[in-house]
Amino acid sequence: MIEVLAKLGRGPVFLAGEVLECVITFTNPLSASSTSASSEMLAWASAQIHCQFHASENRVALPPSDGSKHDVQAENETVFVPNRGERGQCILSTPPKILFCDLRLDPGESKSYSYCETLPVDAPPSFRGQSVKYVYKLTVGCQRVNSPIKLLRVPFRVLVLHGLKDYQFPQDEAVAPSNPFLEEEEGLKKDSRLADLATELLMVATSRRSLHLYNISNTRGKVGTFCIFKTVYKIGEDVIGTFKFSEGDIPCLQFSVSLQTEESIQEEFQRRRGQPVSFTVHARHQESCLHTTQSSFSLPIPLSSTPGFTTNIVSLKWRLHFEFVTSGESAATCLVLGSQSDAVTWTGVEQMEVDTFSWDLPIKVLPTNPILASYVSQFSSTNSITI
Repeated sequence: MIEVLAKLGRGPVFLAGEVLECVITFTNPLSASSTSASSEMLAWASAQIHCQFHASENRVALPPSDGSKHDVQAENETVFVPNRGERGQCILSTPPKILFCDLRLDPGESKSYSYCETLPVDAPPSFRGQSVKYVYKLTVGCQRVNSPIKLLRVPFRVLVLHGLKDYQFPQDEAVAPSNPFLEEEEGLKKDSRLADLATELLMVATSRRSLHLYNISNTRGKVGTFCIFKTVYKIGEDVIGTFKFSEGDIPCLQFSVSLQTEESIQEEFQRRRGQPVSFTVHARHQESCLHTTQSSFSLPIPLSSTPGFTTNIVSLKWRLHFEFVTSGESAATCLVLGSQSDAVTWTGVEQMEVDTFSWDLPIKVLPTNPILASYVSQFSSTNSITI
């Protein structure tokens, strides 16, 4: 028996373009006092990253896939196919890297290997929507002699920041390529610069503030004013806005604000022409506001949510969805005078004519530092199997 343990040192969230590093440890857990006959042998081990694409048959019409040949080869369990047994289509895979051949482990002995691979900068982000899913996994395959291949899958999350693909790093001083350790250090240095650049780009894009004022009106007149100071956010931030109803002519009885994503399939892949888009609510605020002069809301953007993106099949956009309930009468008629003779008492009317209308405000949501997103990730940094 051999225990295989894979650990992502920095966490299970990465930016497209970064280097994923995983330490894979093979251990013979038998005690050192066991006989030499208890030694274990592995023929080989290899690792590879792949992205699986899932599509709802009711919503998405995909062209036929020619990947069935891989499934046929994998049935005999003698070929290393990372996505064997997985649903959907493998739309991205990195070249497999061999970790070792002919590994012998004595009782109590363990050996570790480091796997490093650069995530393609133009890869789609991790996403679990109503119509499609993009799922990333690092698969470690290992095999005993004359035994089927065993697979250890390590799921992780990928965030995509547009603009990194077009950035050209300056050429450094000439480095002797004869030393592979220098090349590795140079690669890690570039990866660190990439993370720093992403953090800087995100800070610049989301720190700009300017006053945005919107008049809220229906067919009968002005209801109020809405104010927001920025429309570009990172996941993990709060969307804050304020209302001013004192300038309105039509009394507002109630309002609600929803933070939503809009998932739409590109026209050529739609199952039905003109099919509706899918909406997902991530946060909501509702408030009664009759005779309220000012009000505000704060909606958190979950760190686990997917920033806006577009691929050849699907696009994801963010928006604020507003719903207003207004009175069909003036503010003075919303109250009635009580019948007490000693004091004046005002009470609400039992019935009132109301009007409702809605409004959508598009916003832009970007990724955040992947280390921050790792704290709330549903994936574990450590995965293991026993073979």
